[in-house]
Amino acid sequence: MPSMVPPWYHRGIRNDRGMPRTIATNTAVDRDALLDFVRPRHHLILIATRADGTPQASPVTGGVDAQGRIVVSTYPERAKARNLRRNPACSVLVLSDDFGGAWVQVDGEAEVIDLPDALEPLVDYYRAISGEHPDWDEYRAAMVAQGKSLLRITPARWGPVATGGFPARLAAEA
Repeated sequence: MPSMVPPWYHRGIRNDRGMPRTIATNTAVDRDALLDFVRPRHHLILIATRADGTPQASPVTGGVDAQGRIVVSTYPERAKARNLRRNPACSVLVLSDDFGGAWVQVDGEAEVIDLPDALEPLVDYYRAISGEHPDWDEYRAAMVAQGKSLLRITPARWGPVATGGFPARLAAEA
């Protein structure tokens, strides 16, 4: 039976496109650098905890508010909102638009804010992601009609900003 391992995988061989191997990186950042990294990235994976203790992951769109909290719009009946009401501890994996780009995991505590208190924070959420809306009255009315809620995650700890790739020890073998 032929090998299922691609020929470019073997040690000492470049990848399938003949390109040098990409070496994984980990860059420690302070809170300000973390928020600078997160602000332009809106593709997130929010990880909450189910009642049975297992992780519950949700792909979400998020931003950073003026107080440096990660903000996510949701509906109050969604699993993430229910789980975070019960246990506010969560993690957020912040991804680059390019799936192979840099990423960071942020751990923190979430608060779930429902209407009417969520209305102005939802405006801030929109601004953080998309800038100014052409009709804020229309936007507010839509948020009320949809019964939206807002999640605010306060970063408590975070890993380094990382990129994938090979361990540095393999760089010389490329």
